[in-house]
Amino acid sequence: MTTPAAASSLSPLTPAAASVRGRFLWYDLMVPDVDAAIRFYAAVTGWTTAPWGTAGEGSPYTMWMNGASPIGGVMTQTSAETAGGVPPYWMAHIGTPDVDATYRDALALGARSFVAPSDIPDVGRFAIVSDPQGAVFSMFQPSNPSPAPSPMPAVGEFSWHELPTIDPTSTFDFYARLFGWEKTEAMPMGPAGVYQMFGQAGTTYGAVYPSAASNRPSQWLLYVRVGDLTRALDAVRQGGGQVLREPTPVPGGQIAHCADPHGAHFALHEATAPEAQG
Repeated sequence: MTTPAAASSLSPLTPAAASVRGRFLWYDLMVPDVDAAIRFYAAVTGWTTAPWGTAGEGSPYTMWMNGASPIGGVMTQTSAETAGGVPPYWMAHIGTPDVDATYRDALALGARSFVAPSDIPDVGRFAIVSDPQGAVFSMFQPSNPSPAPSPMPAVGEFSWHELPTIDPTSTFDFYARLFGWEKTEAMPMGPAGVYQMFGQAGTTYGAVYPSAASNRPSQWLLYVRVGDLTRALDAVRQGGGQVLREPTPVPGGQIAHCADPHGAHFALHEATAPEAQG
């Protein structure tokens, strides 16, 4: 897997040490054509970009900017990934105060290692693994604490994190032991099982639920909040992407599942205006 690039002094990869464990901190997109990806996501989400050095075989690394705030990055997939048939993908980085200890615990719990604990100078330390069901993620230990962000994601930020898996019970236990996640609300889905939400300290991050696809590894689905879902989906289609799941009402808004022109899956979330909720 590709190593994440260093983040700038603007980076949200440096939350307060007391609250770093278990928080989603950063999001990377690995694709064969970075310029095409930048055009696509700029039209869909309104993100801009800022350059940041190089990473992974010397490839340029570009940060996604939501206004003045960096929220993630995009870079060209490595030759090893493309040669191995790894499709383009999004990857989340989850916080830990001790990446070496979390990495050891993950392997003991059945994770597969892709990148052992490594340093990003002046930024922090990371490792990349897949959980026992195959979902890939990064664990990140930031170097410089800064205040935690608001628990309510703004437009343009990642707002939800979903993991379909063939074994949701053991999968949730795996992440709970590593990151201290707790079960929050649970929504029965009939014969499909239970949509189990999770979070910590009163903030819900996402959900783990049964997957009907038992013939392929699990994969995190990451949601971006948009101000106008209809407009964003028009941009997905016009930009060569696909709408895989049409707008669906959910508590507090509506969602849609998409694929970008390279095939990387992501989701969009439009929240109901606060004044409309009462």
